[in-house]
Amino acid sequence: MITHIRGKLVEKNPTYAIIECNGVGYYLNISLHTYSKITDSEAIKLYTYLNIREDAHTLFGFSDKVEREIFKLLISVSGVGPSIGRTMLSSMTPKEIQHAIASEDVATIQSVKGIGAKTAQRVIIDLRDKIVKTYDISEDSMQINNTIKEEALSALEVLGYSRKQVEKLVQRIIQETPNISLENMIKQALKNL
Repeated sequence: MITHIRGKLVEKNPTYAIIECNGVGYYLNISLHTYSKITDSEAIKLYTYLNIREDAHTLFGFSDKVEREIFKLLISVSGVGPSIGRTMLSSMTPKEIQHAIASEDVATIQSVKGIGAKTAQRVIIDLRDKIVKTYDISEDSMQINNTIKEEALSALEVLGYSRKQVEKLVQRIIQETPNISLENMIKQALKNL
């Protein structure tokens, strides 16, 4: 398997990058997360995953090893193929995916295009223990974050905002500042609405 490619960046697009290495141009499918990390400098290194099927050999590129490992975990779930895995990594950062799985946040995972309720639940069931152990996410912090998230959502609903309107905002605030207090979370959410 090709583990990484280091070479000259020939072309960069939100869905792919072409890297020339010793006279050979490699076409790598990338996520928006990786696209945002790629600088316009000529020298570049991407970690890779080669997906082999009967009709195609597809090379995927990642900005770091963590993103590649999350991708490999995602595609190990029945019903999640490489294109949905890449879509997830384009919709959310690897850290957001880790927290959504560890905190059993079905709504966040389901918000990704192409993932239904059953697939979102299967992702959580199959990967929760692996994510918690591998990335050392503490159960207590996930429980506290879930409690604060629910209380913040309830408070914002009482203030007249729909749950759907504020759910992603509250989730983003938790991920940006994991140890935020309930009061500060509500204040920050109101500033951003």
